[in-house]
Amino acid sequence: MKNSIFKKYSTYFILLLTILPLVSCNDFLDVDKDEDNPTSLALKLVLPKIQVEIRQLGAANFYTGEILSVYVHQLVSRSEQDQYGAQADNTTIRSDWNNIYLSLTDLESLINQSTESGDRVYLGIGQALKAFLGSLAVDLWGDVPFSEATQLEVGIVGPVFDNQENVYAAVFDLLDEAKSNISSEEGNFLPGSDDLFYGGSTSKWIRFINTLKLKLYNQIRTTSMFSQEKLDALILEDNFFKSSADDFQFTHTSNITPTDERNELFKASYVQAQVDNYVSPWFYEVLKGMNPNIHTGNIDPRIPYYWANQLAPNSFPTDQGDADTGDPKADYWDKSSGFFSIRFGSTGPNRDHAVQNDATFPGIYPSGGRYDEGAGFSRGSTANGTGVAPQRILTYYELLFIQAELIHSGLITGDAEAKLREAITASFSKVDEVVAGNGSTQTIPTLIGSQEVTDFTDNVIAEFNAAYSAKQLEIIMTQKWVASYGDPIDIYTDYRRTGYPVLANPLSSSPEYQLNNGDGFPLDDTDTTLGNDFQLSLYWPSGEINNNQNAPSQKDPSNYKIFWDN
Repeated sequence: MKNSIFKKYSTYFILLLTILPLVSCNDFLDVDKDEDNPTSLALKLVLPKIQVEIRQLGAANFYTGEILSVYVHQLVSRSEQDQYGAQADNTTIRSDWNNIYLSLTDLESLINQSTESGDRVYLGIGQALKAFLGSLAVDLWGDVPFSEATQLEVGIVGPVFDNQENVYAAVFDLLDEAKSNISSEEGNFLPGSDDLFYGGSTSKWIRFINTLKLKLYNQIRTTSMFSQEKLDALILEDNFFKSSADDFQFTHTSNITPTDERNELFKASYVQAQVDNYVSPWFYEVLKGMNPNIHTGNIDPRIPYYWANQLAPNSFPTDQGDADTGDPKADYWDKSSGFFSIRFGSTGPNRDHAVQNDATFPGIYPSGGRYDEGAGFSRGSTANGTGVAPQRILTYYELLFIQAELIHSGLITGDAEAKLREAITASFSKVDEVVAGNGSTQTIPTLIGSQEVTDFTDNVIAEFNAAYSAKQLEIIMTQKWVASYGDPIDIYTDYRRTGYPVLANPLSSSPEYQLNNGDGFPLDDTDTTLGNDFQLSLYWPSGEINNNQNAPSQKDPSNYKIFWDN
């Protein structure tokens, strides 16, 4: 952790500033070929800049990830994403849109420069990242600018919104081209430390491309775009992520200066004065085995790694409660464990009480925060974590869950039960891996090999084997949801295309699930009397709609579906 990723990027930037003044503008433009390879130098500058931009996408409290963590009921918030209320002028939506298109513009420069210089590995990485961003934009918004999105130099200031299926087709073409270029291992210079994801490893980039393609094939498996022949060919190649060492993720460090490199969710929960990221009671109850629909009575051993309670079990939140009357003034409080939060969509009398010094916060796994030792803690302590936890984007355990889903759907061969067990085990191993790299001073037990993990996994598999087909899919997707805590974008996609995991239903007769908000949820999105509905896609940012003459009219996100949403 001593080597700062952002320092590496800053070093490249300083190097560029040092070299460019040595070359006059006229001389630089007049020379057909610079013997000092300025293009290759630019490639080593542009690539890390792009990757730093991409690492922000999907962070649990950053940009759209902040919204989607609430939409998939991993976290809760008092901001407008509560009650599915994020609007077209939402700052985080606008920021992610701008970030994606800034990255695409930089990628176009990388692609053009590497094509001209013959640096095919850089070219392939640029194409792979462009494909990834294109698929992500479709998954969030549907129709988006893509074919004309980076053509400002030729005078296109109002790019057309491409049909979302056409963007996906272009994405698959880009991935094939990227694979060919990276596999060539050709170039005047090859990426190394400037590649913040894979350190220039061409084999890992190929496995990333194949794994991303499998993910996208799975997402479109119920559409006319799906090709069994292409899926079979990809499976036959059998070159996906081999372990978590191949995970496509961004490594955060504990460095604070000159740039704060700690995990964004850690900074929001443990550092910032204003807190607005609380653990969802719905998520809590599923992991505690309290949900009557799934995993009932099967307590998840990841709980103390996933969140940390400021309150000790059976303690009272005296800073905001009324000890004389025994009223904790809590919107949601499980006294037996000390879990303390607010409910999604709540309009109860205690919704807006300050819970900053009582609330349960994301723990060591998603944020690099505290491991819960069961005794409570003070938020202001410097011993509450290091902020070292990776921003997971596409992982080995996700690949295994994807394979389990494809086996269950009959599209690839295999044993769905065995693959589900493998995926669950890999998700526990990932927690151990994050903990091992965190640098915590706490004594934290290892999950893999423990009796609790064995019992929990056996119980999930028994539940799976006893279930009917749709319930089996629900179990696969629920475990993927649990494993992906802190990485919400693909879960948002999974929920829309499969209906799983089951999310909170305000019409439930069970008091602990009654959210008393009067808003429309996925089961009631046709009832216009209920208020805000679940958003099947995000609003296009209002700035794009207002300033792009070729933009469509603003959508109604409660009925605008992505093409794979069947």
